[in-house]
Amino acid sequence: MNANVMSALAEPKRLQIVELLRESPLTVGEIAERLELRQPQASKHLRVLSEAGIVEVQAVANRRIYKLRPDPFKELDAWLESYRRMWEQRYDRLDDYLQELQSKDKGKQ
Repeated sequence: MNANVMSALAEPKRLQIVELLRESPLTVGEIAERLELRQPQASKHLRVLSEAGIVEVQAVANRRIYKLRPDPFKELDAWLESYRRMWEQRYDRLDDYLQELQSKDKGKQ
């Protein structure tokens, strides 16, 4: 898992930008307006997200349109999958144990 991705997403405003970009690509001005940021602040956050490989920018006339890149999220999902499997196994063992206890309880009645 890329530590730069995790670090970039750890900042609340950058995470909000990612949430906005999930809906559709946006310009810096649109992002700044929706998050009530000054444009230089939005640009700074977008630069960090771009350096981490989370967003890409496309120049259209004099506008810069930002959109999410799927690869970092695929990597994050793959990394999280190992934890999902671990927790599912633990929940399965807990479920088995609880069923065993219930069976013992019914046998005593």
